[in-house]
Amino acid sequence: MTHTQAQPPAPIPPHMKAKIVRTEPPLVPFVVQREGEEAAPDNLLLHTVGPGRYRLRYADEDPRDRDLRGVLWARCSFGAVDDLGVPVGRPQWRMMHPLRQRGTMQALRCQICTDPARTPLGFIFLAGPGTVDCEQSVIVTNQPPVCGRHARAAADLCPHLTADPMVFLAQSAPLYGVNGVGYGYGDQGVQVVKRPDGPIPYGHPLLPTVLASQMVRRLSSFRLVGLNQLLWELERTA
Repeated sequence: MTHTQAQPPAPIPPHMKAKIVRTEPPLVPFVVQREGEEAAPDNLLLHTVGPGRYRLRYADEDPRDRDLRGVLWARCSFGAVDDLGVPVGRPQWRMMHPLRQRGTMQALRCQICTDPARTPLGFIFLAGPGTVDCEQSVIVTNQPPVCGRHARAAADLCPHLTADPMVFLAQSAPLYGVNGVGYGYGDQGVQVVKRPDGPIPYGHPLLPTVLASQMVRRLSSFRLVGLNQLLWELERTA
């Protein structure tokens, strides 16, 4: 019996090499809602708590349906996740998943990767042109912060931002309130009866009948800088 010597593999032609280059999956912010994540069935009730006073609740309410201040939150389904617990599915870029937004905003974690968002310079909050009036006495935002590593990525990915967004470096960002709608009795039973123009501050008399969709923080002791300036300063604190 004769033995043939194993031959080395043939070299890959240059025009074929580009076809097998491995790339990282595209970066999608954690807070972005994914295709298939939908609002839960509406089973809202109004519970009487006094003369002309009500409290909105779910028929099958769970403690997780309310935030730390007792406000009721809109339910939204959760889609599939990968082995690292990262949501998958086609991103719905202009929508934030209400509960992922609440979680990152409440814990002050990066909206991209969920790591703690505090940096040596403070908390980084980004805003698009015309979305924040710096002349106002109270500056509020519904956009969770970003970590230093993902500040540039957030500006590139978020459809509400530009390549050079407004950057707020805040030393403090206390909870302010929520974005949501107010419920009451109407022709169709329990239904939306109020759509506030802006955030509803915690402590507002409307909150017992509000269904919240976004958590809002107030920016305090902040400095307004450009994105390039921010990245330059972060590099020198590393």
